[in-house]
This record gives sequence, C-alpha cells and structure tokens, in this order.
Amino acid sequence: MAVEISAPPPRSLRSLRGIAVPKFVSVIGRRVLAAMLVIWGVVTLTFLLTRVFGGDPVNLFAQPTSTAADREAIRQRLGLADPIPVQYVHYLRDVIHGNLGTSYMTFRPVTADLLNRVPATAELAVGALIFGVTAGVAVGVLSAVFEGSIFDRASRILTSAGLALPQFWVALMLIVIFFDRLHVLPGPTGRLPIGTLPPPKVTGFYLIDSIVTGHLSTFWPALRQLILPVLVLGYGVASPLARGARASMILALKADYVRSARALGLSRARTWFVYAFRNAMLPVITMFAGTVAWTFSGTVLIEGVFGWPGVGQYALSSLENSDFPAIQGFVLYASILYVIVYQLLDIAYTFADPRIRS
Repeated sequence: MAVEISAPPPRSLRSLRGIAVPKFVSVIGRRVLAAMLVIWGVVTLTFLLTRVFGGDPVNLFAQPTSTAADREAIRQRLGLADPIPVQYVHYLRDVIHGNLGTSYMTFRPVTADLLNRVPATAELAVGALIFGVTAGVAVGVLSAVFEGSIFDRASRILTSAGLALPQFWVALMLIVIFFDRLHVLPGPTGRLPIGTLPPPKVTGFYLIDSIVTGHLSTFWPALRQLILPVLVLGYGVASPLARGARASMILALKADYVRSARALGLSRARTWFVYAFRNAMLPVITMFAGTVAWTFSGTVLIEGVFGWPGVGQYALSSLENSDFPAIQGFVLYASILYVIVYQLLDIAYTFADPRIRS
C-alpha cells in the first residue's frame, strides 16, 4: 500500500507561518515604540528648556510704556499665563493634532512656516550630500588603496582641516575668495540673485521647477547660487566619511579573505572594489545616517552666512527672538528626521550585512 508523503512547505512559507512574521512584527513594534518615546522625550525636554531658560516672549510685543496689566494681557493672549504643567498638556494635545502653534515672528502657523522652508533646505542638503558622499567615499577608498602615497597624505590633511575648521569660517573664506576677490561666483544673497524672480512653484526646488516650467533663465542663476553653500556643506559631509572609509578600507584590505582572494587569482581591482569595499562600507553607513540627518536639520550657520531662507535660518531667527513655538517646531522636525533616518539605517544594515539577516 503506497503512502503519500506530502512535501514540506517551502522554507519561505514556513518562515511566514511560524517564525518570520511574528518576529518581524515584534521588532517593528519595538522600534516604533522606541521612536515615539525618543520624540516624546525630545519634545518634553525642549518645552521645559524654552520655558525655563529662554527669554520672555512678552518683550517682543510689549511697548516700553506698557504697564503690568498690559504685559499680563499679552501673556494671556500668548497662552503663557497658565502654570507650566497646564501649558505642557495643551502643547502635547496640539502636537498630536498636528498643530505646532503660531510663530511670534511671522504670526503664521509654525507647520506652514516649516513646510515653506523645507524645500530650500532640502535642495541645499541634497546637493551637499551628493557632492560630499561621492567625494568622501572616493577619497577614503583611494587613500586606503594607495596608503602612504602623496595622495593619501594630502587627503588626510584636507579631511583633518574639514573636521577642525568651523564651517562658517570656511564659508566666509570662500565668499572672500570667489566673490569678493575673483568675482567668479555670486555673493550670499540667498537662493537667487537680487532682482531675480523665482520660478512658479511645483516642487519648491528651484532647479527642478525652472526646468519643469520652462524658466531656464532662472536655472543658471539658481545653480550658481548653490555652488558655494554646497561646497561648504559638502566639505563638512565628506571629511568624516573620507576618514571613516579610509580606516575601514585599510582593515578590509588586510583581512584574510582578501589575501585568499588574491591567492585564488582574482584581480586586484575585483578584490579591492567588490569584496573589500562592501565590508568596509558597513561602518560608513552608520556615519552616513548621522550625516544625512545633520545636513537636513543642522545647516543653521551655513544658511545664516549665505542668507539661505531654509529651516536652519528659521531656527536661528527663532532663537534670537525667543519664539517658543517656532523653536519647538524645529526641534520636533529635527528629532523626527533623526529617528526616521536611523530606522532606515537598520534596514540598510539588514541588506548590507548577511550576518544580521541570519
């Protein structure tokens, strides 16, 4: 009598039924919960610091001749007359509903101000990341491959300077050289030269909008305005990436599997740029995640130097004027950005490192 034995389900199906899906959902759930706790902690800390150590925003609206009653009325209008715990509860309620308050400077919703300024910061950040990551990884890998050469020594000097020199000083020096002395690049007048009208808004990126809408006469001025800030910000991005890529690549090139690959007859270029490069990039991915978040949220001084109307300049103006809602909105924007970037980093590690997948 023949006995039929059903074939076991494929390994992928077994994983989906009993192992992979529950574990995956559990991991994602823990990460989301941890991210929410981080954001809540940042919001709470920022709220307390702005209330305790920040200046009194009533001074922005009170006249020199204002009486105590006038100042109290202003405080009532701004919602600052309630006790701190009550203000905190109201603020959390508004944040949950997507209301970040009204800016004391612009009298507009903070959410609208941030959304209007994010494209300017994003255009600058994307350009800096493309330049910085490409240059940093290339320089780091080549420095490791040609360790001890003149190129390696020169690159180490440049990357050390990029880590040591203040970025605002580098920006000022480039403005002096290329704008004031050589007259080959435009000055720090923002995203466009004075008197130039922006293209019709589609994405908020002037380069893209000028092409999409056919305003090519705006494309080149906008591109020229980007060169100096992208160089400065990209230099700050490239320096740590280059040093990290160099150190990781040197370790990878001295590993046993590289020597074994060479002994088996694999070409030097294939051994360097396929096997060693992939393993060397794992630590660089971690540095890249922090760099992305810093580039999008930490361009305060660069935007201030170049008059760039982005999120960084908005945060700087808010600090100078004790604009509590705007400061808290910027910090919330930055914290969410960092959380998202590092969550994506975990996913990138899963694809890059087979040990994590196993």
